[in-house]
Amino acid sequence: MFRKSSYSDNCVEAARWRTSSYSGTGKECVEVADVDSGAYVRDSKRPEQGHLFFASPEWHTFVSSLKAA
Repeated sequence: MFRKSSYSDNCVEAARWRTSSYSGTGKECVEVADVDSGAYVRDSKRPEQGHLFFASPEWHTFVSSLKAA
């Protein structure tokens, strides 16, 4: 279950959410909204339940580790 992050602000509502190109046509994945300070992540099936925020260093480490796998 997702809770709205304490780091969230009104800018998230205006952010452009995207899904991975690997997710296909289904909606069973996560969505990401990139912002200057990091990234917001939410469940594509339940976007109304909020999002999680990851600061830039955390997000870059996560993405780099996925690419290296």
